[in-house]
Amino acid sequence: MSATLLPEAPKQQKIPKVHNPKTPTTTKEPLIVQWTLIGISVAFLSLFLLLPLAMIFISALQKGVVVYVEAITNSEALSAIKLTLLVVLIVVPLNTLFGILSALLISHHHFKGKSLLLTLIDLPFAVSPVIAGLIFVLIFGAQGLFGEWLLNHDIYVIFALPGIVLATLFVTVPFVARELIPLMQSQGQAEEEASHSLGASALKTFIYITLPKIKWGLLYGIILCNARVIGEFGAVSVVSGHIRGLTNTMPLHIEVLYNEYQFTAAFAVASLMSILALLTILIKNVIEWRSKEVSS
Repeated sequence: MSATLLPEAPKQQKIPKVHNPKTPTTTKEPLIVQWTLIGISVAFLSLFLLLPLAMIFISALQKGVVVYVEAITNSEALSAIKLTLLVVLIVVPLNTLFGILSALLISHHHFKGKSLLLTLIDLPFAVSPVIAGLIFVLIFGAQGLFGEWLLNHDIYVIFALPGIVLATLFVTVPFVARELIPLMQSQGQAEEEASHSLGASALKTFIYITLPKIKWGLLYGIILCNARVIGEFGAVSVVSGHIRGLTNTMPLHIEVLYNEYQFTAAFAVASLMSILALLTILIKNVIEWRSKEVSS
């Protein structure tokens, strides 16, 4: 019998590896370069961030806990803290509402003047806070555009809470809007259009479709806005009048104490603002981590 010749098995061809654009490419630097860069970064952050922050708390507690507690619980300090928190409770919700409405308008509709609206939203980034305060003085001050009418009707804007709120609102208006506008533009509106076609109202569509998609960006914008409201100094300084116990916010109260050489008290109030800033950063990082976890 002749041997049956079996066909040769086809040789397996090597499939070339295709680069996945989503896979991050890393360039390996020598260890000495990596450690040098890490050392420079740590040294820079320690010198210009951690050391000044630590000095605030050290200076605040320099004369003991009793003096520290007294500095943050006296009537003027409590008034400044309450006024700052009141401004936060007024300004942040208003900016959140404006940010959502402007983002919906710009991302979902085409109209003449859209570029102008975007420019106006960005305007507070370009205008100095001091100039912003002067603008409201020229409008609502005693010698301003509406000053005489306001005085005749016993309405006080400058050197009062309304002026502080208006100045802070002007300075912080872009934060929520500028977080939401690019986010909503990148997401498109296919799901919203499908919801409308099924008979859902605009409010239901926003609550059940749009809001879940933008919630992390919205929270991020609110946190940034809140941090700026708490720390705003320039615009508020112009319109507040520096009336102790009445129109001084926390930053203004710190300035007054420092100018009067009450350094321990000034650093005590500054430590409270630092704690609020650290909490803001912590919440911001948690939101960023959660948003990355959800997206992955």
